[in-house]
Amino acid sequence: MEPRWKPNVTVATVVERTSQQNNKEYLFVHEVRDGKKVYNQPAGHLDEGESLAEAAIRETREETGWDVTLTHLVGIYRFIGENGITYIRHVFAASPIQHNPTQALDDGIIEAVWMTYEDIVNNTNATRSAMVKSALDDFRKGDVYPLGLLHEPKMNINQIST
Repeated sequence: MEPRWKPNVTVATVVERTSQQNNKEYLFVHEVRDGKKVYNQPAGHLDEGESLAEAAIRETREETGWDVTLTHLVGIYRFIGENGITYIRHVFAASPIQHNPTQALDDGIIEAVWMTYEDIVNNTNATRSAMVKSALDDFRKGDVYPLGLLHEPKMNINQIST
């Protein structure tokens, strides 16, 4: 029997704040991916036993040092990487709560940075994938959905039958 095809489930957050100059800024990760420096939303893989929301909060904290509150679901995006792997990315909107500047960031991350929309547009060729700007554009247009759209009961892994 051939192994069953399964896409990778990932999460990302679009975190927005208003700067002291009254500009909208977005939290990005400046990271090294395949030897190239790129910008990405805080993002990562869903771990076994956690909800999508829990994964988005965890990944944002691990990659940026920021604690956030999720406010909306921006969308679900399908992406096929250059490696041929399919990713199903669940993008959340979030508000920043608190920064933990002493927290070590995940491997490969250079820094967490706040960028304006214009900064991202001017660096589109330096984003990790087309999904980065697409999700940001959807958020800015107001294409967001209530978190209640997701139905994720907290389950004990030992109770799940296969």
